[in-house]
Amino acid sequence: MSTRAQIRFATREAGVNFNEHPDAIHAQFYKHHDGYPEGLGVNLATTLLDSGSWNAVPLEIDALDTKRDDVEYVYYIWQAPLKTTWISIFRVGYRSETENGECIFVGEPQQLINKYKIDTNDDR
Repeated sequence: MSTRAQIRFATREAGVNFNEHPDAIHAQFYKHHDGYPEGLGVNLATTLLDSGSWNAVPLEIDALDTKRDDVEYVYYIWQAPLKTTWISIFRVGYRSETENGECIFVGEPQQLINKYKIDTNDDR
């Protein structure tokens, strides 16, 4: 079974809470499998911290108005010039108890890695 996700890019701006879905996004991608925080979330955070290229996983570009009924997670990457990048993760779909999903994480990329990276002893 696949764990599907959407990744959305939004602008950090005053008055917009990171734990709510924003009114506007600037780009949106779809990930068909491994969209859970321990996989996709950690990969996104690592890529943002390392300013690296995204070669690890295939993503599909979605139109800005595409709504998918089969995703389990929605990620928002919040960015603005001269501000730190933040990430929000919402659990949506059949796992969620609310219509818009449940916000399960808000924080900077390193905080996401600290919370969700699975210890594989690779760093030792």
